[in-house]
Amino acid sequence: MSTTAILLDTGGTNVTGEIELPIDRLEVALDETLTASSVVQPDRLAELRGYVLAHTSAGSWTVGLTGGRVEQVDSVDHLIFDLTLTPTKTENLSLTYDAILHKIVSHQVFVAVRSGHSDDYTTLGILDWRQHTIAVPDTAPAGAGFLAAMRLGVRHIAGGADHLLFLIMLLLPAPLPARRGRWVRGGDLRRHCVRVVHVVSAFAVGHSITLALAALGYLSVPSRPVEALIALSVLVSGVHAIRPLVPGGETWIAAGFGLMHGFAFAALIDQLGLTRGSLVTNLLGFNLGIELTQLIVVALVMPSLLVLSRTGAYPWIRRGLAGGGIVLAGAWFAERTTLIATNPLNRVADQLVEHPFALAALLAATAGVAAAWPRLRSGARRPARTSMIADSVPIPFD
Repeated sequence: MSTTAILLDTGGTNVTGEIELPIDRLEVALDETLTASSVVQPDRLAELRGYVLAHTSAGSWTVGLTGGRVEQVDSVDHLIFDLTLTPTKTENLSLTYDAILHKIVSHQVFVAVRSGHSDDYTTLGILDWRQHTIAVPDTAPAGAGFLAAMRLGVRHIAGGADHLLFLIMLLLPAPLPARRGRWVRGGDLRRHCVRVVHVVSAFAVGHSITLALAALGYLSVPSRPVEALIALSVLVSGVHAIRPLVPGGETWIAAGFGLMHGFAFAALIDQLGLTRGSLVTNLLGFNLGIELTQLIVVALVMPSLLVLSRTGAYPWIRRGLAGGGIVLAGAWFAERTTLIATNPLNRVADQLVEHPFALAALLAATAGVAAAWPRLRSGARRPARTSMIADSVPIPFD
């Protein structure tokens, strides 16, 4: 969804710049109705300026916030303030900012800097619910653009509940072959691993294509339709996890919807001017961050799913997780298509982002209990004979 950007100009005695706040996210954070016309009313503008100022600090540097105008960034109305940071003593600049972040944990703030008369911004980093402070150097260090782009890719996936949920929905049926429109148990470990590699690779190829084309300026799609289609991709993949829409088609689903996710990734790097300067370096860094995070998600989730798929509890767990994903995706789709003004399930999605390792540990514990349950009930010390099932004798799973 919409993001905040802080663009800084260094090289002089003062550091100047601007803060771009998306009005739709500001509205949610303040729990008030805000529009492009209402935020620039003198009294309301003064209140909003005071709110942002109260959530901005820079150590011993004096923070000044002036102006207030509305501009569209990627078809989304943003309230823009002019920022001035003035040193009161010799001290390196460290900016602390948490407006909107203190209420919406999935929100992100991108901080970029340019020196002197340069036209190119270099991204310094991303502020989120965990990190509110960032050091601002006089000049951007060498390699900062690549590292910042890689961190941007990592944090966008790690902090994007919709992207994470889409990947998990595709992984849910990965340990199962589909026969006669149903998921069944069976198959060997090698085949399951190959399917997982195909799914993740197809998603990577899909989003890489549109990311590169959009960043190069060959394709352009407004962010709102893209975000709505991403929500739809989660919903479709959730339905597919319950009952195969395209038997064995997770790879094609991942590739097709990966194209849409690539547009969302491109919107981020375009917002901060990462398409200027060393385009190839920034794209490689950003894509590398995305792929590393996806591999971590697979490593955390897939072993538990493989264990669960050999137990009788898996149909219920798979359907429950898929059903939860469908509900969240439906709420996202309704919000992003303006069918509803506020998503009542945003807090649930935020919890997914806040506690990923706890959720992975819970899934692993559930897999352990489900695998051990037959032996605990029977008191037997040897594995149940039915825990391994040949491909030639599939057992209906749904």
